[in-house]
Amino acid sequence: MQIGYKLSSEAFGPEEIIRQAIRAEEVGFDFVEMSDHYHPWLDIQGHSSFTWTVLGAVAARTRTVGLVTGVTCPTMRYHPAIIAQAAATLAIVSGNRFTLGVGAGERLNEHVVGLGFPSVRGRHERLREALEIINLLWSGGYHSYEGKHLQLEDARVFDLPETLPLIAVAASGPASAKIAGELGTALFAVEPQAEIIEHYRQAGGDGPRYAEVNLAWATDEQQAVQAALTSSRWAVTGWKVMSELPNPVNFDAASKWVDEDDIRRQYTVGPDPEAHVRAVQGYLDAGYDRLVLLNAGPDPDGFLDFFERDLADRIRSLKPSGSAT
Repeated sequence: MQIGYKLSSEAFGPEEIIRQAIRAEEVGFDFVEMSDHYHPWLDIQGHSSFTWTVLGAVAARTRTVGLVTGVTCPTMRYHPAIIAQAAATLAIVSGNRFTLGVGAGERLNEHVVGLGFPSVRGRHERLREALEIINLLWSGGYHSYEGKHLQLEDARVFDLPETLPLIAVAASGPASAKIAGELGTALFAVEPQAEIIEHYRQAGGDGPRYAEVNLAWATDEQQAVQAALTSSRWAVTGWKVMSELPNPVNFDAASKWVDEDDIRRQYTVGPDPEAHVRAVQGYLDAGYDRLVLLNAGPDPDGFLDFFERDLADRIRSLKPSGSAT
């Protein structure tokens, strides 16, 4: 098992993200995962820097912590040839510490280039083609590709790392898990659903399984709830909403009626380490082994100290229920 820390590009500016990443390495996180957005979910979050620039800076200022995009859409805002090149370069300059997390995208970020936003089936078709292009370019040499949606003309990535990055494909159901198993080398999820792993394995997937664990830490439980309600209530709306709305104002409207009880159902909240450990245990039991702690609380430094002091050893001692000790 590895433990990651979520860098929220929507909630913090680029310099603060870099500082948090350095501190995450210092307190013992195995990797950091950074979202790749053009817009924040809510205007109140107030940020959305360019992830690839920030991760390059993080790579230069850290030594051991892994880097993960969580996740990049390589089909609309970016062409997969650009992502193939960017990921290869980041792998090299980070000393092979990079994992490319990819997904089918959200309208929030992808509509900005003026190409519209496809159906779920169309997004999956594009993601499959994008992964075929990335894998083709990572095989070395010049390549062309003619897909239903995406094309590649006589392209080559000249600087390839000795060890290619893992490609962790985001999945929320059978169709996307099948793509992950067939064309990725790892899985990425946001819920402790064992069924997703089963579909992934049935499609031939046998790599690491990444998942985000939602929590909100503060020294006071009510303070943690209020912080998550203010900045992260959009997460309660679910992926059918989250993938379709175009702008932060729409997410503000869609999450207007989210209340404290909804937050408590979505997040583990407050200062009790055992509550957060129980949440992590659920993901381990479902079969995930790369667990990203996403803190929606008000104090990132307090959380990082809390992780080092009260949480890290407890989590690292966990085993899936029923496993041999």
